Amino acid sequence: MRWPSGRGVRRRDRLQYWFDTTMSRGTTALIGWLGLASAALVVVVASLAIVIAPRDAGDNGHWAGVLWRSLLRTLDAGTMGDDEGTGPYLALMLTSTIGGIFIVSALIGVLTTGLENRITELRKGRSRIVEHDHTVLLGWSEQVFTVVAELVEANLSERRSCVAILADRDKVEMEDAIRARVGDTGRTRVVCRRGNPLKVADLRLVSPDTARSIMVVSPPVADPDTHVVKVLLSLGARSWTGRRPHVVGAVQSSASLAAARLAGGPLARVIDADDIAIRLIVQSHRQSGLSTVYTDLLDFEGHEFYIRPEPSLAGLTYGQALDAYELGIPVGLWHTGGTVSMNPPMDTVIAGGDEIVLLAEDDLLIRLAGTARPPVVDQAITTAAPQPRRPERTLLIGWNHRAPKIIDLLDDYVEPGSALDIAAPCEDPRGALPPLARLTIGHTPCDTTDRAQLESLDVGSYKHVIVLSDEDRDPEHADARTLVTLLHLRDMEDRIGDPYSIVSEIHDDANREIAQVTKADDFVVSDKLISLMLTQLSENRHLFHVFADLLDPTGSEIYLKPASDYLRPGSTANFATVMEAARRRGETALGYRHRASFHTPPSYGVVLNPDKAAPLTLSADDRVIVLAEK
Repeated sequence: MRWPSGRGVRRRDRLQYWFDTTMSRGTTALIGWLGLASAALVVVVASLAIVIAPRDAGDNGHWAGVLWRSLLRTLDAGTMGDDEGTGPYLALMLTSTIGGIFIVSALIGVLTTGLENRITELRKGRSRIVEHDHTVLLGWSEQVFTVVAELVEANLSERRSCVAILADRDKVEMEDAIRARVGDTGRTRVVCRRGNPLKVADLRLVSPDTARSIMVVSPPVADPDTHVVKVLLSLGARSWTGRRPHVVGAVQSSASLAAARLAGGPLARVIDADDIAIRLIVQSHRQSGLSTVYTDLLDFEGHEFYIRPEPSLAGLTYGQALDAYELGIPVGLWHTGGTVSMNPPMDTVIAGGDEIVLLAEDDLLIRLAGTARPPVVDQAITTAAPQPRRPERTLLIGWNHRAPKIIDLLDDYVEPGSALDIAAPCEDPRGALPPLARLTIGHTPCDTTDRAQLESLDVGSYKHVIVLSDEDRDPEHADARTLVTLLHLRDMEDRIGDPYSIVSEIHDDANREIAQVTKADDFVVSDKLISLMLTQLSENRHLFHVFADLLDPTGSEIYLKPASDYLRPGSTANFATVMEAARRRGETALGYRHRASFHTPPSYGVVLNPDKAAPLTLSADDRVIVLAEK
């Protein structure tokens, strides 16, 4: 140790400074000083016994024996109960015992304090985890609970798995919240650490270099995209040791997408949450049940997309490959170079390097058919041509920042001459809308929860109704107002007797079950769907292209079409027959939806990847779920 220099510093001050510095080093230093004090006491007592009471010392094994006895009395005060000897000897043993009481008491106090300090440090979540092939979540929001629950479901077949969360929150509070909201995590361990993802030292706490994937969570702040971009920049500039894990994240505003993808680099998958929500709202309003289908496709409890090589199918056409699997339905091809074709033309030849995109319940259940496909009931297949599309009238109730983009995208889907009327408590927004080619826009000021004002809209004259959430209020209050609007609309429909489809946007998935009483045709819970999609990408980054293709209006999309376009209503067939009917139309059948169960959770009538050979009867009100261009 370097001593303080300078004149006027006494030796005593130097020794005091050295002692204070040593004591400040923590529990280990304190234990060392107590051990040294114990040793000094034992040695001094034994030595004095030799000098003051040599006869008693000789009777007790001389210096070594007295040293041992002194040590025992220092550590255990009850040992002196059977001491015999002269007064000076007993006085020395008593001194050893009293000194031991103070030393042992101090030692217990030091150990207790040290243990408490260590537990406190552990509760702070500042220790580094040692994991491999784990998933890292950077940040904290309501999104975390959905992601953790899905990762637990995805890892049920794994012997052990780990999810590490790094956020600037109390570690214990995070763990308690996950236990309360997610429940038992089974074989998946959830480890929380407190720290700032932007700091290199804090990021090391979750061992990102050995992780399988990293998810950047949008925080519940005023400008979440700025935080996401900064974290992506930090990850992109990091020097990685070994294989770099793939990174996934989402931005809330389309304007931030380019910056986020540039910050993340080529290995990051950043999705546009706003754009996805808009596409789902527009598509769902024209075919109720679509968000339920996407929820089934995105969560790990239902059916998912898998990409797997199948060399034995090389040389066959895509149409022939539809019959190749006993469990699972081919839905597209993954080509060499990373491009994907969902529902390609039926005569597309599968090349040697192509992989099959499959819809299946689990990758362990995918297997090729060992026998011929189930018999197709040709007489049950309808030959009626689909009804031509006509101009439609749509009512948009409510207004938020997504509304202009919803209108712009809706203009691409509808037939020329279609109309959309806006009923919202806002100024006329038509002047700020972009030029539209097919839609005619109207506007009526309206309090969306006022029954009289809703009745004045002549809702029965519309074919579709879209109810948007009020973003000027907190999510719970906004959902409550949406539920009131839906109840009015459904009651009005019951009185009119002329049904129209109702698609609503809600914030909290927990309110979906409550909202079932309104019997709305579909609910778009965008936050949950985005969380589910991020979880899928964290498990398989290549699914990014699959979902991008499905949500692109220029390619094949998911449609729920009348069952009468495929099977004669009431006829008994099987799903293999439905698949054949769809194939003849250039479509891929994924499943069906029963009208009688439209409002029955949790599936809401949706059945994906059914048994191809099981008897099946569909009514004219049922729907067949297909991949098709239109």
